[in-house]
Amino acid sequence: MNFAVFSAHADAMDLCVFDSDGRQELGRARLPARTAHVWHGFLPEAGPGLVYGFRAHGKYAPRQGHRFNKHKLLLDPYAHRLIGGYRDEPAVFGYSVGAVDEWRPDTADSAPFVPKAVVMEPAFDWRGDRPPDVPWDRTVVYELHVRGFTRRHPDVPAHLRGRYLGLAHPAVVNYLLDLGITAVELLPCQAFLSEGHLAEKGLSNYWGYNPLAFSAPHPAYALADPVREFREMVRVLHLADIEVIMDVVYNHTAEGDHRGPTLSLKGLDNSSYYALTPADRRLYENHTGCGNALSLDHPDALRLVLDSLRFWVEDMHVDGFRFDLATTLGREAGQFDREAAFFKAVHQDPVLRNVKLIAEPWDIGPDGYQVGNFPAPWGEWNDRYRDVVRGFWRGDKGLLPGFAERIAGSSDLFRRPGRSPGASINFLACHDGFTLHDTVSYATKHNEANREGNRDGDSHAVSWNCGVEGETSDPAIGGLREKQKRNLMGTLLLSQGTPMLQAGDEFGRTQRGNNNAYCQDNEISWVDWQFRQGGKSLKRLVRELIRLRKAHAVFRRTDFLAGTQHPESQLKDVTWLAADGREMTESDWHDSERQWLAVLLDRTRGAEQRARLEDAPAGDSFLVLFNASGRDLEFTLPSPITRQVWEVVFDTSQEAAAVPAAGYRKGHAYLLHRRSMALLADRG
Repeated sequence: MNFAVFSAHADAMDLCVFDSDGRQELGRARLPARTAHVWHGFLPEAGPGLVYGFRAHGKYAPRQGHRFNKHKLLLDPYAHRLIGGYRDEPAVFGYSVGAVDEWRPDTADSAPFVPKAVVMEPAFDWRGDRPPDVPWDRTVVYELHVRGFTRRHPDVPAHLRGRYLGLAHPAVVNYLLDLGITAVELLPCQAFLSEGHLAEKGLSNYWGYNPLAFSAPHPAYALADPVREFREMVRVLHLADIEVIMDVVYNHTAEGDHRGPTLSLKGLDNSSYYALTPADRRLYENHTGCGNALSLDHPDALRLVLDSLRFWVEDMHVDGFRFDLATTLGREAGQFDREAAFFKAVHQDPVLRNVKLIAEPWDIGPDGYQVGNFPAPWGEWNDRYRDVVRGFWRGDKGLLPGFAERIAGSSDLFRRPGRSPGASINFLACHDGFTLHDTVSYATKHNEANREGNRDGDSHAVSWNCGVEGETSDPAIGGLREKQKRNLMGTLLLSQGTPMLQAGDEFGRTQRGNNNAYCQDNEISWVDWQFRQGGKSLKRLVRELIRLRKAHAVFRRTDFLAGTQHPESQLKDVTWLAADGREMTESDWHDSERQWLAVLLDRTRGAEQRARLEDAPAGDSFLVLFNASGRDLEFTLPSPITRQVWEVVFDTSQEAAAVPAAGYRKGHAYLLHRRSMALLADRG
């Protein structure tokens, strides 16, 4: 094996070899060669299964940005498999903990307390695996946690629950297929650590946004071999035409700030890998809120990230990535730049430019909120969609224009060259915040289990408890909550853009009001497969809505709605109607009391879109009615576009997934109950 590691400022580099369980150091060898800034050497007797780490020699000079300490064992940044756990002992810190001078180096050996790298077995029989390659307009994303999704699944064998292979179990795959999911978005699977302060409280980092090794599958999700089992999970999901999108963290690492441990990059070349504060290079820029930030305007830090991404695509067959705090990745000299080196490098890369790329378009640094400002062909989590749609159905006044913009694809944010409505990743709930059920059941957060005095988490969530905080046996409130969930799901899955569901929201999963369950590796976070009352009917509705969306391109356009007349139908692609059947006027849009709307969608497609979707059915035209007000409302129906009657597809005031079709003609009044929506179809 050839071993190589980057360090521009080290004086020497040692390779340390350990026994098979990583407990005893068997020997050290000085890497003899240095090409440019890469130290390297060949070990003839090495092969798959070898356990190793590095020790870097150099100056311990924090004021200059250097933190070399030969007593600290360092993990290979390119490690694909890890062995051994992490213990928050004083020896893992590069400085003497508790010393009067905290900048004095520590001389204790950290090797007994840190994970080591294992040389990966490269061979794997993919058995002809091919990526599903689902177009954006047909994509339905399902965000889930590998451990939490199956930890309580009754049909998954106990030994597979919470594992990669549990997600590959037929019961899970068939569930996703039945629901209509085309892509799973996995919360972080890059090897990560729990912070010491959580261990002191008896908690752990459950979400995984604290990476240690960018290119190693998290070991705790495997029975034996994380690399092989992750690959098998991907292979099985691909057989079902389900894509695998990884939530990846390249904005910071588990080494934290100047008080954090020395585990890998900090000891290998701190000043190259991390963004340091210009005024005091002992300290780190903290755009992430996690203590440090990678310096991707440094070419070798950028190379590390790009090589990691290529590994996940080429060696692990991943189909795309959701980038945590992606604004940090586009920072150069501290400022966000949509033409930053990272975006340019990905765009020209022959491997990466063809996978799905999704940004969480914010961080906590200056001008960190960048929704809509990422380059094509990136998609972006659209939290404005979440907040406006939630607020509209909560009954907030003055949101009608914003609501229309959001369900039409958020052209105000994404109408840029090369971008389409699919760039807007529409969601109502995600791992960070209330679940869908809790959104309609809690007005305030209840994070006491996090043991932070309920100070953590978002205090301004757009939610409504429907009259009672938390769970209740009141049938009226329970019925209203179920209807609100139907309204929210109906809106999401009939909106232009790419829909994303959070696992379990389709049947009413709860976190008991905890809106920041990052440290809850227990029943608070794990999906409970014992459906609550109303859960089965909600799941049926979601399944039918996804099926409807897939069958009709009118709900998943590849260009933005323009309100312009089409020459074939003489109708607009979208017509916004008032309850009395008139087309909305400027004064209607500016009426802050108006909380209802009718949307007429013409099925006619242009020649280019028809050619692209020639395998799709001709489609129907649809009328979507929204009434978020507190009173029943009659909608005067427009003329059907192709036939004589409108058929009711569903009405959320009724619990069933569908209602009996009924014929409504032009001028007929349709009674839409308070806080309800309905879908009517003109069958082509």
